[in-house]
Amino acid sequence: MYKVLMLPRDTDTRPLREALWAHRIGHRFTEDEQGYTLWLADPAQHQQLMSLLERWKQGESLMPVGHRHRRRLADSGVTRPFRVAPVTATLLGLCLLVFGLMAVLGDLVVAMLTIVPIGIANGSLVFADLGDTFASGQVWRIFSPALLHFSWMHLIFNMLWLWYFGRQVEEIQGSRHMALFVLLTAVGSNLAQYATGTVLFGGMSGVDYALLGYVWLMSRRAPQSGFFVPQMLVVFMLGWMVFTMTDIAGLVGFGNVANEAHVGGLVVGLLLGWYYSGRQRRQ
Repeated sequence: MYKVLMLPRDTDTRPLREALWAHRIGHRFTEDEQGYTLWLADPAQHQQLMSLLERWKQGESLMPVGHRHRRRLADSGVTRPFRVAPVTATLLGLCLLVFGLMAVLGDLVVAMLTIVPIGIANGSLVFADLGDTFASGQVWRIFSPALLHFSWMHLIFNMLWLWYFGRQVEEIQGSRHMALFVLLTAVGSNLAQYATGTVLFGGMSGVDYALLGYVWLMSRRAPQSGFFVPQMLVVFMLGWMVFTMTDIAGLVGFGNVANEAHVGGLVVGLLLGWYYSGRQRRQ
């Protein structure tokens, strides 16, 4: 990412954002106490960007010919997230769908998506082996626990951070990068939790903590990349992770948290952040 210009905090940047996406100019806006900073992804588009900025300052129409007829549909509440960050929006949709199916079909959905198959024998739960699960072709199970959420609070909390961080990664580095990132971090966090002997777990929080570590490290080691996360948000989320590991969390109703998945996801996210921020610095 290359810094282009800064704008005051009271600037309405929405028309400019819409025009840049309509012209397929990869960019990102970051915000701090001084205002908005516009970053450009591809320096080859610098001249095109400057031309649009000049027209924007003069109050001219910035949209390509024919785009206005598609704008109403593109800006609708249903389709806009899929246009801006399709992988992140699809993950949100899948988690909501699974949560809805759990309300209708109950434990049948849970049994289909746990990391290994579960059943009941002599009145007790029994679990299959991970190796046997893969050998039988049920390879989706190494990822699918990330789609399980067991309460509205669990779902809302995870979807909030998935959208906040995932959209940032996808806008800056692309949908393919985001898809690979989610796959690696979901698998890493699920295996970390399974290694402790836990089978009945779920949630996107391992991926969320991976995104937190990734975005934070990218913003610190490669500030020109355009990534940004408020420092207090990092402190809050790390503090929350530590809090859920204590006995106090269970006393106030926050027990049975997949702490190992949080830690595993964070570690994988930091490793990926170190690798990609190093690449960005060398470039």
